[in-house]
Amino acid sequence: MKTKIKQYRAAKGLTQQELANLVQVRRETIVFLEKGKYNPSLKLGVLISRVLDVPIEELFDIDD
Repeated sequence: MKTKIKQYRAAKGLTQQELANLVQVRRETIVFLEKGKYNPSLKLGVLISRVLDVPIEELFDIDD
């Protein structure tokens, strides 16, 4: 799965650790999400989209 989490996170000026803290996961989870090596739960996807203030459809490309 491709994601745009890295781009939106950087635009918000957040580090991986800061985003992880805000959504209550480990930094490694954010790393794997940004690399497309982890499919998040719906709850985590929604939390990330809210923190980044981006519609969830913008963050994740589910066609892959």
